[in-house]
Amino acid sequence: MLRDLSLNKEPQLLAVLATIAEAKADVVVLQNIDYDLQNLALAALADRLDYPFHFAAPPNAGLITPLDLDGNGQLGEAADAQGFGRFFGQGSMAILSRHPILADEVKDFSTLLWRDLPMALLPEADGKPFPSVEAQAIQRLSSHGHWAVPIQHPILGRITILTYHATPPVFDGPEDRNGRRNHDETAFWTHYLDGAFGPVPSDRFILMGDANLDPNAGDGMGRAMIRLLTDARLQDPLPMQPTVAFGPTGPMRVDYVLPSADWRVTAAQVTPANPDASRHSLVWVDLTR
Repeated sequence: MLRDLSLNKEPQLLAVLATIAEAKADVVVLQNIDYDLQNLALAALADRLDYPFHFAAPPNAGLITPLDLDGNGQLGEAADAQGFGRFFGQGSMAILSRHPILADEVKDFSTLLWRDLPMALLPEADGKPFPSVEAQAIQRLSSHGHWAVPIQHPILGRITILTYHATPPVFDGPEDRNGRRNHDETAFWTHYLDGAFGPVPSDRFILMGDANLDPNAGDGMGRAMIRLLTDARLQDPLPMQPTVAFGPTGPMRVDYVLPSADWRVTAAQVTPANPDASRHSLVWVDLTR
């Protein structure tokens, strides 16, 4: 991406840049952006788009483990990382902001073990932990990350962005490992708002990200998303609006911006997808107090 930003020719990158620039958002959460240790690529992207502040934390994607995490009998594969990835940081997430990000106050829950989530739907096969007791002892919940990122707005004060990118609930076997993990990555936020992982923001927060989960369609366990969409602490500005079209399934809603209930929504849109940029649409919401 550093090379392509310099050459200014790569079609997908140019389409992504145009899509973000047109939105003119104060805060942008990016999905499927590779992570590098010094955030050099992200810094260059932020500078190109005139965002003075950016944030990305080390993800679970591509963080290799010594165990067989997907149960196929092989070691060292992309699916044996804490989150699927052929290299560390593949397809992670990041935040761009026009206002200061309080990086020292970020809460990063990405190291939370899956088994430590209340009521975790850990996979089993033949009545035994899948793929093994040893694997579940180290398996993290987040396929990429779960972050609570405070931003200081000059007028509105402190705003907290809650964000994540869940694994697709497919590409597994009858144990439904990915489907269960996808459910629990979304269910995390309900437990978080209930105070299971420490103090939560009392107001002015926005939950946003790629849940890879439609409440009513697809192979995922939609009840986790239904619980969020009907949670009185949140509001849904774009009910029932699809955000991506997958070939086998057709239009689905998997990308969300859910403000806390104390915000006033003045506008919201799922923008028409630009296929040169992504299958996913950019979702935006305008908020005030």
